[in-house]
Amino acid sequence: MAVNSFMVPLGTPAPDFRLTDIEGGTVSLADLKGRPATLVIFLSNHCPYVRHIEQGLGALSADYADTVSIVGICSNDVDRYPEDDVAHLTEQAKRAGFRFPYLIDETQEVAKAYRAACTPDFFLYDADLKLAYRGEFDGARPRNDVPVTGSSLRAAIDAVLAGRPVEAEQRPSLGCGIKWKPGNEPA
Repeated sequence: MAVNSFMVPLGTPAPDFRLTDIEGGTVSLADLKGRPATLVIFLSNHCPYVRHIEQGLGALSADYADTVSIVGICSNDVDRYPEDDVAHLTEQAKRAGFRFPYLIDETQEVAKAYRAACTPDFFLYDADLKLAYRGEFDGARPRNDVPVTGSSLRAAIDAVLAGRPVEAEQRPSLGCGIKWKPGNEPA
């Protein structure tokens, strides 16, 4: 079942985190500071909404590699969704050309802190790590004929990089609900 993002209030500070990446290293929010924009993306391998845009997301990560700190996070329950384990996420990152660290949120506490609801779910922060955009990648969805361009997210990134406010009207992301561990669902 498709789920919309929660549309966290703009200006919300980025919650801190420190997570292991798919290569065994660790990445924290502090590691991402210092650029004019930071993009935190909640992803998964098994979700058809993510799979539909993953090549476009790989292209976006290449286009902004020198100006935007980007990190992907998988918070899904891998016991029930083994396609989201480290081996499969590693395959996905290669297949899609992701040029960012892909992190594992095993406890799901980071997803809760960010109020992530779905995959994909995008959180773009300004240089002060205040939320500037939370919404869709673009209008493309599985089974529609809209091209995957990342136009909504790219416009938001370009505005933040130019020091302009992001368009206030933002369409929520749509995707697979985060697969919470039994009893771990957010209240």
